[in-house]
Amino acid sequence: MSDTRARVASHIVGRERELELTLAAVAAGREIVLEGPPGTSKTTMLKAITQEWGIPLLFVEGNADLTPAKLVGHHNPARVLREDYSADNFVAGPLVEAMQEGGFLYIEEFNRAPEDTLNTLLAAMADRSIAVPRVGIIVARPTFRVIASMNPYDNVGTTRLSTSVHDRLNRLSIGYQDEAGERGIVALRTSVSGTLGERFIRDAVAVTRATRTHRDLRQGSSVRGAIDCVLIARELAALRGVTSPDDDEYAALFYDAMVVSLSGRIHLDEAAETTPERVLREIWEDHFVLQPAIAEPG
Repeated sequence: MSDTRARVASHIVGRERELELTLAAVAAGREIVLEGPPGTSKTTMLKAITQEWGIPLLFVEGNADLTPAKLVGHHNPARVLREDYSADNFVAGPLVEAMQEGGFLYIEEFNRAPEDTLNTLLAAMADRSIAVPRVGIIVARPTFRVIASMNPYDNVGTTRLSTSVHDRLNRLSIGYQDEAGERGIVALRTSVSGTLGERFIRDAVAVTRATRTHRDLRQGSSVRGAIDCVLIARELAALRGVTSPDDDEYAALFYDAMVVSLSGRIHLDEAAETTPERVLREIWEDHFVLQPAIAEPG
């Protein structure tokens, strides 16, 4: 197990504790819900684990349109008309596919799915098998797991999970990484280098993290916003001929990168009388004008 953990950890920046706990839960044959905002390495951890085990990771988006039939599967209508119902014309859904292949069924935004759809999972989790009409009993392979994710900061359009579902899921809360960890992620995902690249990373992570505590925002941006901010800033620098963070055009360039990369990722509080652009301008001014020392190396 320790060797597996080390190999999986090589694909992830930080998250040693979360990875260890998730790996322990799935290795014990248990299901788990990973509760945390977007961009906190949940999917990355699961991809690394399933790749190490050599099993598929099947994604399902939880929403009001996720019906039991979409989750379990359906009979091909054209073939049913010609042949009547049979196991041969059954088209497996992600749940049946994950059970048959011994993969992880990963349901994102778990609490947005309808209650009757989630209840379809109960037999699969408890008995490791489900009965499919006109097909028979589907028995899960030993490595089959149900993994769920939820965003605790966004309750709009969500449903209350039943006690039966809660009782069959372990839970792990995953928050944002610290600043050093997020800088490491951005550096890895962008591959920028040099004085200008290092400054892009520092500034992008700083302003992205500031969106998470701004009074007018219900939810700030994940580290994905910082990654895109760096990539866009790099291209803007090439277009505008900016080669150094000491260039007079650097701060304005960076604001433009912020608007493109972060304005669609932040969510205003319902009571806030402002716009994403105004919020980002305020964060930019705090970082580059009111507290310029924050933007300096070291």
